[in-house]
Amino acid sequence: MSSITKVALAGATGNLGPAILNQLLNAGFKVTVLTRKSSTHSFPSSVTAISVDYDSLDSLTNALKGQEALVSTLASTAIATQLLLVEAAAKAHVKRFIPSEFGSNTLNEKTRTLPVFKDKVVVQDALKKEAASGGMTYTLICSGPFFDWGMMVGFIMNLKGKSISLFDGGDRVFSATSLPTIGRAVIGVLTHPEQTKDRAVYVQDTTTTLKKLAAMGEKATGAEGWKKSVVPIDEVLEQAWAELKKDKPNPDNFVINFINASIWGEGYGSHFEKPDNELLGIKEMSDAEVQSLVNSLAK
Repeated sequence: MSSITKVALAGATGNLGPAILNQLLNAGFKVTVLTRKSSTHSFPSSVTAISVDYDSLDSLTNALKGQEALVSTLASTAIATQLLLVEAAAKAHVKRFIPSEFGSNTLNEKTRTLPVFKDKVVVQDALKKEAASGGMTYTLICSGPFFDWGMMVGFIMNLKGKSISLFDGGDRVFSATSLPTIGRAVIGVLTHPEQTKDRAVYVQDTTTTLKKLAAMGEKATGAEGWKKSVVPIDEVLEQAWAELKKDKPNPDNFVINFINASIWGEGYGSHFEKPDNELLGIKEMSDAEVQSLVNSLAK
């Protein structure tokens, strides 16, 4: 496969989009951002912004003509949009599609059966179908939870509020990756198109446990006042499934529970034992570097 230089980015705002955009620009790619017509966001002068109708195949296909790769960070729940993007990218002869994956290991059979990942699996199947026809290729990027963001918003642990949920006791090892590193992983995929063709790649900044992070949190903020709650994953899943059985289930009451199970439950593949860091040019963080990150986020 020839080298990739022109990259379209769908979803350049939000939590992950800006980090990927920054890394693409730093690496010298020619970037086109797809924006909604209602968008008021501004981008660097080197970025080409094209307003699209995400519900129109023609609009998306026209916008993607001439692009060699498409990276999507759109919400995984926007299934109709994602599938239309796959179809449009194929019609526009885009070489590589990196879908809005970035997170739990949805290649793991136990993880992919959780309802919250159903839409991601549907998109994966659509990409496999396109790849089988000999046209567009794809790469799935599994990163584990967003490490820096997860501590900033209290998802992994709440540094400001000095609290953490120790799922199943907090001893289970899991992989995690910061937003900038996920952006660098995208670069690694695009600069190694043959080695990353039609498969998942795994990236991690660190492998750790919730207990280990709790100790780092205490070191950063002082041990006094910390609240550590032991939460059984079985209870988390039970609550999630019970909510889904209701006539009008509230996503706020089941989505996060399923995600928590996929990261900190047993057998969900959240510890990447054979990451692709070396291929992607990613160096893992040392314990001292992780502590430094925790310290900076605690301020």
